[in-house]
Amino acid sequence: MSKNYKFYVNGEWKESESGETIDIFSPYMSQEVGRVQAISRQEVDEAIDVAKIAQKEWANLTVRNRGEYLYRWIDELLAMKLDIAKTIMEEVGKPYSDAVKEVERTVDFIRYTIEEATHMQGESMLGESFPGGNRSKIAISHRVPIGIVLAISPFNYPVNLSVAKIAPALISGNAVIFKPATQGAISGVKMVEALHRAGLPKGVLNLVTGRGSVIGDYLIEHPGINMISFTGGTNTGMHISKRAGMVPLVMELGGKDPAIVLEDADMKLTSKQITSGAYSYSGQRCTAIKRVLVKESVADELVTLLKQEIEALTVGSPVENNQIVPLIDDNSAEYVQGLIDDALEKGATLVIGNKREGNLIYPTLLDNVTSEMKIAWEEPFGPVLPIIRVQSDDEAISVANESEFGLQASIFTKNVDKAFSIAARIEAGSVQINGRPERGPDHFPFIGTKGSGMGAQGIRRSIESMTREKITVLNINE
Repeated sequence: MSKNYKFYVNGEWKESESGETIDIFSPYMSQEVGRVQAISRQEVDEAIDVAKIAQKEWANLTVRNRGEYLYRWIDELLAMKLDIAKTIMEEVGKPYSDAVKEVERTVDFIRYTIEEATHMQGESMLGESFPGGNRSKIAISHRVPIGIVLAISPFNYPVNLSVAKIAPALISGNAVIFKPATQGAISGVKMVEALHRAGLPKGVLNLVTGRGSVIGDYLIEHPGINMISFTGGTNTGMHISKRAGMVPLVMELGGKDPAIVLEDADMKLTSKQITSGAYSYSGQRCTAIKRVLVKESVADELVTLLKQEIEALTVGSPVENNQIVPLIDDNSAEYVQGLIDDALEKGATLVIGNKREGNLIYPTLLDNVTSEMKIAWEEPFGPVLPIIRVQSDDEAISVANESEFGLQASIFTKNVDKAFSIAARIEAGSVQINGRPERGPDHFPFIGTKGSGMGAQGIRRSIESMTREKITVLNINE
């Protein structure tokens, strides 16, 4: 019988008074790996109430005092690394070696967050600097916590992307209400177990799990929430933005990241970067390459090289560290298969793939994709890559910018001047030159435009988004 995992409020692990739980099934084992609590709205109220009280004392600690707790959290995460990695693998189907790396990357994230926060300084401004001003006024600026941060994380990086919200919030003096993705919640529980062992004061972080229909909107609209950090689908993000009112939001949403390939690109490098960018973790990444816009003159060469790279990908169970693993659930696989079928029915060329075993979809490459096909515009979140042939740089830029998304883009060329020229015209938060889109390094700013999000992440940017600037003006009376 699988384990019943509790939720965490005021430093205690509890079962919900509702008596209800949610079953979590492994994407590749086709069996239940655990159950999480389906808490009530009253239990949400309790979590927020204790967070309000705890946050006041937590904020009164110095940044270095708060950092000591997070350093102990690092130690506990490292002690639990293999257990947490095994949980990530079983719960979301991530290859085991990648799950281990996720925990290690998370530790590095926390450590850098502590160091960054201790070096963030306020500033002073002299009244005499403004026309007509004088020396009688001095403004002192510093950042203060925003209050209670609601952190809502996705399934695909259930530890790293959770900590990317929690660590900046905590080091800044905020309390946190942590709502993990249901598929990914057990990994979240394990991560919080490590924080509990680190001795975090009661109520500073509270983990809530439950059905979106019961507590989803209730959390978002709750008057006790002072800021929301969300990573997930664009439709959900739009829903949150409509419901949240005046609450500050930082949201990382979907993407349709293009790889633009020019005639002079290093094709071997390009094919390797595109394959890695499109197919790692079966494409279940917001920053995955989701379409290739390639000049017609070099398209055949690129497609040939991509096919060779794709043929070398390993497919199967995450236990064996295969690169292509089953998608998170059957509905996701059905959606991806529907995009493939639509493209083929409308004349796309199947280069390789289009093989399915349950929720395992083999890596698929489609050539001669046109704008009439859904795969040209919709985000698959799966291992399928469309090739769109273009005649000019202007056409590539136009197709890239026509998307509702604007997360990242890649440009492959040996002409750096042209790369910068094209990058300036691409509507995306980040543009990679001769490399695949990716979130890290984690101290880099991470920004989504259009339907890909709002606000900025990256360690320093996240700390700034979870604090507000406060000004104290000293009046000198001579």
